[in-house]
Amino acid sequence: MLKKSFSIVSLGCPKNTVDSEVLKGNLEKFNYQYSEIPEDAKIIFINTCGFIDSAREESIETILETLELKKYDRDKKIIIIGCLSQRYPDQLRIELPEVDAIYGVDSTDRIIADLVVGSTCCDNIEGIRSLLTPGHFAYLKIAEGCDNSCSFCSIPLIRGPQRSRSVDSLLREAEYLSQKGVRELILIAQDLTRYGTDLPAKPDLFTLLQELLSMKLFPWVRLLYGNPDFWNPKLNTLFQKYPELCPYLDIPVQHASPRILKLMERGYDIRKIKQKLLRLRRDVPTIALRTSVMVGFPSESDDDFNMLLDFIEDVRFERLGVFTYSKEEDTRAAQLPDDVPPDEKERRKDVIMQLQWSIASDFAASKVGRKIDVIVEEQAASGFLGRTVWDAPEIDCFVKINSKKQLKIGEFYKVKVDSIEGLDLVGKVR
Repeated sequence: MLKKSFSIVSLGCPKNTVDSEVLKGNLEKFNYQYSEIPEDAKIIFINTCGFIDSAREESIETILETLELKKYDRDKKIIIIGCLSQRYPDQLRIELPEVDAIYGVDSTDRIIADLVVGSTCCDNIEGIRSLLTPGHFAYLKIAEGCDNSCSFCSIPLIRGPQRSRSVDSLLREAEYLSQKGVRELILIAQDLTRYGTDLPAKPDLFTLLQELLSMKLFPWVRLLYGNPDFWNPKLNTLFQKYPELCPYLDIPVQHASPRILKLMERGYDIRKIKQKLLRLRRDVPTIALRTSVMVGFPSESDDDFNMLLDFIEDVRFERLGVFTYSKEEDTRAAQLPDDVPPDEKERRKDVIMQLQWSIASDFAASKVGRKIDVIVEEQAASGFLGRTVWDAPEIDCFVKINSKKQLKIGEFYKVKVDSIEGLDLVGKVR
């Protein structure tokens, strides 16, 4: 085991993944050697998530499991970074005294300065990231923080206000990732649609995408995390103009009851949002829409819940995630009575997922008999697993490819869909 070996356990969202990749790249610059296996490393970083209860629980469980390794190697260093440690540093120091160091978000400079004697700052993200993703896809974080003021959300408390990166720096990083062999670039931020509003020149998402897509660096470019309130319909034209832009959009609506949306301080008219989404479907007929919704928000009634069900049925999102409300400390919603019983929250979640299963099944069935482009993700017992343009990595569905011949990971193939298995497609390379 090398003295300067390290490993990173990256939890939570892709934004955390990018932060971990920047840390990894900077440590490697100073000749630290990365180990995929935490047990084999002298220093283990745990990049935590602190967004909701389940994420915090996963982070704490991971920390406790990792601390067990100190029983076998007292010199091993366990360092906590990320959202949970940003929000609760004092509590973590008290409850987990065995941890060697605690840093919050945006802490790569401090970590390097503490570990490497004589270092002053880190290299720019555009050329230093060392990927933790499989290599054929990567995330491009175009902004940090959030300027939205949803009453239930702790992200602004953790990550701060929105800080967009310049178009030039993003294009340089995109070129760097392309040279590294990335085939699918996935744009992320807390809210893509507000990109640039904090910059002096006020570039917007349309401008950034125009410049990025015109460079023809990637076969696929995907968009995650757009706020429907700020989605500009002129963006629809980019899907038509650039075939590289995947007909896929993750656009969380959270709810459809005007009363609940007002309490959530989401601030938009659900009728206008529905019109935007239906126009998007007209402009881009092949698009798959992903959304996230929340059930059990304080005072959510049966009528409110039924409005949400009706909205989902009308828009028919191809991909959907549902969360139950949990009170987040120091948010405005935490001042409201958490009055929907836990079992009722779970029941409502189950009802939505049953409806969504039906919608997603119909979408999958519509692909049977068709030849579609698939990027190969990994080898499986009976062949390979891949994804379509309608599936983001790690959150959506797979294509199960029956193939006796060797396929190349990260390459695109035409697959004839023969059947569906659950919500996954099954087919052969043709």
